[in-house]
Amino acid sequence: MSRIVLLVTSAAVLLALSAPAAFAAADCTLLKSMTFTDATLTAAEAVTAGSLTLPGLEPQSSLPAFCRVRVTLHPTTDSTIRFEVWLPQESWNGRLLNVGNGGFAGSISYGQMARNLQRGYATAGSDAGHQSDAEDASWAYQHPEKIADFGYRAVHLTALLSKAVVREYYARPQEKAYFDACSDGGREALMEAQRFPEDYDGILAGAPANNWAHMLANGLALTQAISRNPAAYISSLKLPAITQAALNACDVLDGLKDGVVSEPERCRFDPAVLQCKGAEDSSCLTPPQVQALRMIYSGAKDSKGVTIFPGLIPGDENPAWHDWVLGNAPAGASGTNYMVGYFRYMVLNDSTWNPLTADIDTALQTAIDRSAKDVDAIDPDLSRFAAHGGKLIMYHGWNDPAISPLNSVQYLGDVQRAMGSAKADDAVRLYMVPGMEHCAGGPGPNIIGQLGFAGAEGEGTGAMDLLRIWVERGKAPGPILAVKVAGTHEAPVRIVRPVCAYPQEAKYNGRGDPKTPESFACKTPVFPRF
Repeated sequence: MSRIVLLVTSAAVLLALSAPAAFAAADCTLLKSMTFTDATLTAAEAVTAGSLTLPGLEPQSSLPAFCRVRVTLHPTTDSTIRFEVWLPQESWNGRLLNVGNGGFAGSISYGQMARNLQRGYATAGSDAGHQSDAEDASWAYQHPEKIADFGYRAVHLTALLSKAVVREYYARPQEKAYFDACSDGGREALMEAQRFPEDYDGILAGAPANNWAHMLANGLALTQAISRNPAAYISSLKLPAITQAALNACDVLDGLKDGVVSEPERCRFDPAVLQCKGAEDSSCLTPPQVQALRMIYSGAKDSKGVTIFPGLIPGDENPAWHDWVLGNAPAGASGTNYMVGYFRYMVLNDSTWNPLTADIDTALQTAIDRSAKDVDAIDPDLSRFAAHGGKLIMYHGWNDPAISPLNSVQYLGDVQRAMGSAKADDAVRLYMVPGMEHCAGGPGPNIIGQLGFAGAEGEGTGAMDLLRIWVERGKAPGPILAVKVAGTHEAPVRIVRPVCAYPQEAKYNGRGDPKTPESFACKTPVFPRF
């Protein structure tokens, strides 16, 4: 397969697509006269080129001049959705690229909006209907309309209103509309494709948290497994030993020892190899810890033995699991915070609910009955999105410590069964990224042109670029280049590898420079998948 030729050709096509469009931008302040149903325009102001400092956004020194529009939406009497649109004053590329949220939302993704703006897009996002830290769900307590805003309403209204503002400012609509988000934003992305298939022409969905009921019921079971019995809790001091043992078992399966498990389907790491032979220390695990670790890898089961949600992949436990999985003490991890907040405030409306005494089967069924209709995005039938001409690229890091990567693999399988493989392949692609953690980061190359970042080889080579080519020229994406800069600031080492459309994976040729993509080729594994 000619990997580099395909990508360079795609870049040339995109450069042609990206030529600045001719437009007649209005005076930004004139947008103050715009009116919306159940919404108030709070500001329309011209921002000069240069620096801008906002919450969650580092001072930006290279932003172009733009029109900043702020609107507060009140679709119900208990809704307050803060929403912004940023519109380039010059060199608009004619497209709208909107952003999503992470965790329980609560703020606008200004950093991603800034990157989109720098690349010529009009861009918009909201706080999903509340203001809070990402791990805080207390805003949902006894507020069902705010849960609906968070679940689907805010992201849908953002699509509708941002298009209206674009049309007013430029005196014409956008040529195409896109959405790019990860984690809860990946859930929002799938929600849009499933429930509002005409909102966007192309969607880039990373590590989607689209099955909250099962994902967090699994988190409940894991919390009980490692917190009910203090002897089962695994200190983060043991993560280096766990990672090393996992890499010893699975790193070389792909023919390249590089600290990345690139063929996780073949990995059969048994934590029992770490069981203490004598006194316990940070290099070994007690029998209860071995059992707890096995559950983390396999996923928990309900009372009938059915897996609730798939588990995590070995090979990058240290340090990725410290915050997400283990924390500094039992029940102190971010994953536990999300689980407790979800059940207390979204599902049960009971701020005293105790996860250590809860029944897992009951908790799962209650979550399905009470919250899934608002927040879960698991419908596999994307026929309406495909009929609209929509294209969806999903990606997930194989070493995601927050959301099992196998959830995305399973969702793709559900889509293929619901639509048929041929129709699904015409509208959906999944890229599983070895060595990527949650949305980005990790031991392997992990920047693929997502979340507003440029592609590995510049404009035209990233995931969003290839999505545009697919939407606007009908050319389906091949491999996407992923990049990581390692080494030191004084002596950086740039590693670039192709990421193949699932089920293919990048196979090392056994002789080339592993830092260059030419040393890899996309091949379909011959061994059984998960």
